Amino acid sequence: MRMKLGRPDLAAYADRFDVPPAAEGFSVTFLGVASLLFDDGDTAVLTDGFFSRPSLLRVALGRLTPDDARINSALARLGLGHGGRRLAAVIPVHTHFDHVMDSATVALRTGAVLAGGHSAANVGRGAGLTDDRIHVVTPHEPMSLGAFTLTFVESEHCPPDRFPGTITEPVVPPARASAYRCGEAWSVLVAHESGRTALIQGSAGHRPGALDGRRGDVVYLGIGQLGVQDEDYIRAYWAQTVRAVGARRVVLVHWDDFFRPLDRPLRALPYAGDDLDVTMGVLTRLAHDERVALHLPTLWRREDPWAGLR
Repeated sequence: MRMKLGRPDLAAYADRFDVPPAAEGFSVTFLGVASLLFDDGDTAVLTDGFFSRPSLLRVALGRLTPDDARINSALARLGLGHGGRRLAAVIPVHTHFDHVMDSATVALRTGAVLAGGHSAANVGRGAGLTDDRIHVVTPHEPMSLGAFTLTFVESEHCPPDRFPGTITEPVVPPARASAYRCGEAWSVLVAHESGRTALIQGSAGHRPGALDGRRGDVVYLGIGQLGVQDEDYIRAYWAQTVRAVGARRVVLVHWDDFFRPLDRPLRALPYAGDDLDVTMGVLTRLAHDERVALHLPTLWRREDPWAGLR
């Protein structure tokens, strides 16, 4: 079978970049891959915080270290750290480099706690975070941050997992991409005192039944590598995440080429690694049949995915 060349054209999905913009107050900001800033004006919580986005050549052949200039630029744009507002927590959804590589550095810059599994804790220790700034979560036990309540549910990484296993020793940069093993993968349930509920599914994997009985009006659904799975897998993934939590709106994340810096327009991953066209085809049909709104988020824009749902 001949390999498909090139990459999907995001212009084909221009009408999907229509998550309602946020007014003053509560917002969610998409920052590439599975990095999302939840902010109610008083408390801010960030998943991943992956801003360095090293090139494919560096990832394949070199050692990785957080890019201070890119991290500082992103935090300044978001008004976090160094005179800006304090970030309450940084939450890696799992510990591959394209999620956790910058998490501890962001926590150091902003005063945030690094919250996740034991693998995330070892990334934090390797970056110099002290234990009082690291919170190893207990699955299913709610974690309160201001008006937010976060609940971590064990999940799985989408196959194939190129760097499986847990991180058992501190990862001290510079380190190879393979040092960032997957670790604990999470489905993160977000509840806010305003009544807003969400599921953050950072990787296109799932554990059957794990989210049964949970609630999320909005799902931020990771779709990286979903387009190379068969349709049965895609449908099962939707059922075990979106349908399981009763979502009414789905915002797709982890579709962008994370080897490209954030100061350039986002583009889809190449067909060699994923097929966004396949994913969009199947999910569009599922969303239509189940009357679920399906969207793509806009980089850096403060959005309110609950607008129109209440």
